[in-house]
Amino acid sequence: MTNTKTIAQIKSALFLGIGGIGMSAIARYFKHLGMVVVGYDKTSSNLTEALEKEGIQVFFEDRLDMIVREFDLVVYTPAIPANSVLLNHYKSNHPMMMKRSEVLGLITKNAFTIAVAGSHGKTTVCSMIAHVLKDSGYDCTAFLGGISKNFNSNYIGGNNNVVIVEADEYDRSFHRLNPNIAVITSVDSDHLDIYGSLEKIEEAFIEFTNKVDEEGIVFVQGQVKIIDRIVRKVKTYSARTGADLMIDTLKSVGGNSVFTTNRTSVEFTLYIGGKHNVENALAAISVAMELGISEDKIAKAIASFRGIKRRFEKHIETADLVYIDDYAHHPEELNALIDGVKGLYPGRKITLIFQPHLFSRTQDLAVEFGKALTQVDRVFLLDIYPARELPIAGVTSDLILQNIAHDQKKIIKREDIASELKQVDVDVLLTVGAGDIDRSVELIKNYYQG
Repeated sequence: MTNTKTIAQIKSALFLGIGGIGMSAIARYFKHLGMVVVGYDKTSSNLTEALEKEGIQVFFEDRLDMIVREFDLVVYTPAIPANSVLLNHYKSNHPMMMKRSEVLGLITKNAFTIAVAGSHGKTTVCSMIAHVLKDSGYDCTAFLGGISKNFNSNYIGGNNNVVIVEADEYDRSFHRLNPNIAVITSVDSDHLDIYGSLEKIEEAFIEFTNKVDEEGIVFVQGQVKIIDRIVRKVKTYSARTGADLMIDTLKSVGGNSVFTTNRTSVEFTLYIGGKHNVENALAAISVAMELGISEDKIAKAIASFRGIKRRFEKHIETADLVYIDDYAHHPEELNALIDGVKGLYPGRKITLIFQPHLFSRTQDLAVEFGKALTQVDRVFLLDIYPARELPIAGVTSDLILQNIAHDQKKIIKREDIASELKQVDVDVLLTVGAGDIDRSVELIKNYYQG
């Protein structure tokens, strides 16, 4: 990037990788501002179809002759292959080309920014905070890493100067932000292709907290190990003990979580299940209280929060069958998901279809994946979804299969899911992964519901 304009000076933008959840949110923001927005992606998806319906042109061929105009700004994602024709052309010829994280930095530069970081849980927490601020009348603009069911979008427009963003640790993107309030949900081994070790990941999160305004605050899940190394003001939250904001009482009522805390006088009802989501709600409650929003307004907003698509998303819930789809793609996320399902449906048999995401993550965490999946009664594994990566020799789903400590396990093709389900009795079914396994959701629903 050799030239920088302000957001107000940008009238047109091209997005390379517009189908990504983070890219599409910024594209929607630019469209909301009245800019001309055009995008390229490798394949069509539900998200690109939605963008096209909103008036954003999207094309799917990596060719220069698809471009019919000049753009003030070209935005790209690290997921675009290094040999992309479009990527290399604009890197060589465009005066203003920015990564998605750089654009977020530009958008939030002069805003009161709430940034949510963490190895997992950040999309849910970010969405909860945004919903509480909108529902209470506080207002905000939000860029989400998932599709909010309340707003049916990953972008929420607002009329004040408060911006909520996900602070993504991949490629050290979150170091481009300067938040006023930060949240850290978890710090675990992931993206080892970038960092190499958990110690380096922890250092990156510490550096992120150093970018918080000196008068700001960092809310941290109480068991995160880097707490003592954070130099900014810290407050903790946890579903366990030993935190500033904790669960006092918790019960499951009709599939909902009803809870109280040690610092509030109201009862909260959370529509989405799982103790991990109650903990995510504690993070949102902490931020909202810091902003001065009343307990009653927070409780009302939490009760009307309907979750994010593909996060503990219930598609079927009857006496005979429960079907939940979830985005989990890390062993700790699988552990939280399985624990939540077992808490809501104790004693029921769980069948889990898992699509591993990334060759590098599978290679690094095969043992941990196997241990997590051992907790359910039956496992079907799909082939690894490559995303931005090329194959790694010897790395297949079989690495995980070998580490599942029971014999109710099998590797199958995504197109064979329905035929495999026909051969087994299913009580609770989970489809899980961050790739394209969600394209099988409607097929599965139609199979069971006719």
